[in-house]
Amino acid sequence: MRFQTLKGFNDILPEDYRYWRAVLAKATELSDRFGYEQVDPPILEETRLFMRGLQEGSAVVFDKELYSFEDHDGTNISLRPEFTAGVMRLYVEHGMHTRPKPVKLFAIGPLFRHEKPQAGRFRQHVQFNVELLGEVDAAADLEIMQLAYSLYDELGFPGLTFQLNSIGCPQCRPAYIEKLVEYFDTYRDQLPEVDQRRLRVNPLRVLDTKERATMALLAEVPRSIDHLCAECAEHFNTLTAYLDALALPYIVNPNLVRGFDYYVRTVFEVWGEALGAQNALCGGGRYDGLVESVGGPSTPGVGVGIGIERIVLSLRAQGVEPAALAQPQVMVLHRGAVAKTAAIRLLSQLRQARISAVLAFGSRSLKSQLKSANRAGVRYAIIIGEDELARDAVVVRDMSNSEQTEVASDQVVGWITQSNE
Repeated sequence: MRFQTLKGFNDILPEDYRYWRAVLAKATELSDRFGYEQVDPPILEETRLFMRGLQEGSAVVFDKELYSFEDHDGTNISLRPEFTAGVMRLYVEHGMHTRPKPVKLFAIGPLFRHEKPQAGRFRQHVQFNVELLGEVDAAADLEIMQLAYSLYDELGFPGLTFQLNSIGCPQCRPAYIEKLVEYFDTYRDQLPEVDQRRLRVNPLRVLDTKERATMALLAEVPRSIDHLCAECAEHFNTLTAYLDALALPYIVNPNLVRGFDYYVRTVFEVWGEALGAQNALCGGGRYDGLVESVGGPSTPGVGVGIGIERIVLSLRAQGVEPAALAQPQVMVLHRGAVAKTAAIRLLSQLRQARISAVLAFGSRSLKSQLKSANRAGVRYAIIIGEDELARDAVVVRDMSNSEQTEVASDQVVGWITQSNE
């Protein structure tokens, strides 16, 4: 009986991990460079953690995407569909709000959503998530945006730019939503049913429509940035001034919103040319008030989530070749059972000396073992047979030119180490 991966899930093969390791190494290096500390909340959390505070329109959709089940003790739990809620819970539960501000955290790991699979988006996907907590300064928004931009830039993505908007705060957003509803009410008969429902339960989401009939109405729609309170307007203007000062390209997109209702003020995406029509590479924004929703004190925050699969897909599409994974440097070959035991002892010594080494398994001929060493791409083949054991020596074969050197058994580790310097 043969099995296959489930729909929407994906195997990562050794040839894929060349890309994965390069991307994850860059994400970790940037986090260190920007001063962020790594956390790792569990994959399973209470379902209500992910559903708290969501408006009806989001909650209905989100609930259908959750992988949820009842635990043995009756608790309803879910595989995490996003990182931020778990990081906020971790932040509150472990008293991290008492630490000096800002608290800067990042996490890398799998997320799970039962949604329609797309190119670079799977039902299990890995995300690099960055959060900055405890700071209202627009420079904090800038830092999160810079970190995301730097990841793509340093991986070689062309044509990067920000899509940027401010969706206001709980003080100024209600008046804007009234204007939004008033505008779309004029065209209600032209709205598809899905957007009519969004207009009733969560009007901002109409701006994120994928319906052509609604998209045709967006050109004249009221803009949130024209209805900001003084504080939100100052925050947005300060952020754009910082972007201008750094010559970071951006486009103010008045129709940009995020998929979760907890966002306030800044929302952004990084766009690039690598994915053609699907040019939104990642998204994030500010979520002041989210910590309070999980039982913590009033805490501003801003963050971004970056899907690793989409980066790998883009690198492949661009023909970007990451560095090859390190190959074993040495293969130890043997002739005879006694020599094989000696080979196993030498293999252990090489590895303890931090030399990457492998063994020629089985009891094949020396010719066959040399072919294996050639296929493995090792630099040296170390040959041990009865004759070598009698002389307390080994033969080191340079696989690039077939030159062979006899080396004393107790000096071979040092000889290999010196040759690699």
